[in-house]
Amino acid sequence: MKTRPVIPREAAHRDVDEAVEHYLAEGSEQAAFGFIDALEQTYGHIGRHPATGSPRYAHELDLPGLRVWPLKRYPYLVFYVEREDHIDVWRVLHGQRDVPAWMHVES
Repeated sequence: MKTRPVIPREAAHRDVDEAVEHYLAEGSEQAAFGFIDALEQTYGHIGRHPATGSPRYAHELDLPGLRVWPLKRYPYLVFYVEREDHIDVWRVLHGQRDVPAWMHVES
């Protein structure tokens, strides 16, 4: 099995930056570093096993191929599409957000 590169879109980068800024603003550098570590683990997992993500939102949002995988120990979800040569990460969103609304904002 070949690991595919995981390539986040600009919106996903912004989502990650906002999450890290939130944890730092709360005074928890440890949580910010833990978030990044959990995100890297998730990227590694979906790069190796892209089909394991849930297609739930693909049906709900009418976005064929969209999958989601949760971060461990953090309330964030990684939304991605498996491509032939890479994993296309669309968003990294807090699970309590209005996901359908956020997915249509500069996906």
